[in-house]
This record gives sequence, structure tokens and C-alpha cells, in this order.
Amino acid sequence: MARPKTLLADQLKPLARTLKAAKGRPAGQPAKPVADDEAALFRKAVADVQPLKHPLPFPHPSPAISPWPQQHLHDEGLVMHDAMTDFWPWDEIESGEELLYLRAGQKLDTMKKLRRGHWVVQAHLDLHGLNTDEARAAVGAFVHDCVQQDRRCVRIVHGKGLGSKNKEPVLKNKLRNWLVQRDEVQAFCQARQVDGGAGAVIVLLRGRRR
Repeated sequence: MARPKTLLADQLKPLARTLKAAKGRPAGQPAKPVADDEAALFRKAVADVQPLKHPLPFPHPSPAISPWPQQHLHDEGLVMHDAMTDFWPWDEIESGEELLYLRAGQKLDTMKKLRRGHWVVQAHLDLHGLNTDEARAAVGAFVHDCVQQDRRCVRIVHGKGLGSKNKEPVLKNKLRNWLVQRDEVQAFCQARQVDGGAGAVIVLLRGRRR
């Protein structure tokens, strides 16, 4: 009968030690864990570490180079003017003194409507005071911008050449050559007297591609 008492006493010894330790703590103070948690262990491990004043540079890998050549046009209107030549073969087109042009595929009554002022002029460019290179660049940028803004009917004033050396409209013929080289141009004709007459041209542009 003595053996069960011994087992009971051995089982009660840990409980007695716990109760004895609890008597020495103030009321409400939790018991200190036997082992620190992971956060405490990490704080101990990095206690002596000093933060860097400046972050170390990270070498970012360079982007892969595409095998296909790419051309980034900062402004298509300014770039395209370089492709517009001052000379154009008009042998097969009856041009005369009046600026007159209708792109192939356009309706025949388009020119009649353009000459009668059927469409409202939505934009205007004046080439007075510009030399050939400046005028070519201005025309290229103007046509490009008008198409982007969906301006279909525009006017370009080239002047009558009265102030030129030989009293000839130098920009008039060059403007004709530039315009026929632009795919955006559907037709053009000499402006009516109220719009500038022989010193200006009315241009019909294609709509903006959606």
C-alpha cells in the first residue's frame, strides 16, 4: 500500500514547486516564459548590427535588345518633311498655273465641292517669310497635326511671289510638289478670292484613322 503513496508524492512535487515560485511574484505579473520567442531571438541576433547610411547600389540588368530594328519618331510631321522633294514629275498631269490636284480613287465631284467652298476651312498656315527648308518643315508638321486633330479642310497661304527676286511664286510650285507626296492629302485647289485667291491653296485631308 506504500507504493501508491510514493507515486502520488512524485506527481505532486512539480505542482508544489510551481506554487512556491508563484508566491514570490507580485499579483497580476505573468510568468516569464522558459524560452524566448522567435522575435526576441532575432532582436538578440541583430543587437550589434548598425544600419547603413547609404543603400548599396543594385546593378539592374540592362534590357534585352530586340533583334528587330525600331525607329522612334519624335514627331512624324517633322520627320516626314525630309522625304518631301522639291521636284515632282508632273508630265502626265495637266497642272497649268492653277494649283489643282485630285488623288486617284476620289470622287469626281470632290474637286467641284472643294473649289466651291463646300467644306469649312478648319485650320490655316501662312508661309510668308519662310525659306524653302522652313516652309517644307512647316507644311509637313501642319499636315500631320491637322490629320491628328481630324481637321479635314485647311488653307495654306504660299504668297504670290511679289516680294521674291524674280517676282515669281517660288513656294507655290514647291508646295504643290510637297502636297502630292503626302498620303494624307486627298485633293487641293487654288483658294477662292475671299480665301486668298492665287496666293493660297485649299487642301482636303483624309480623316484620322481610328
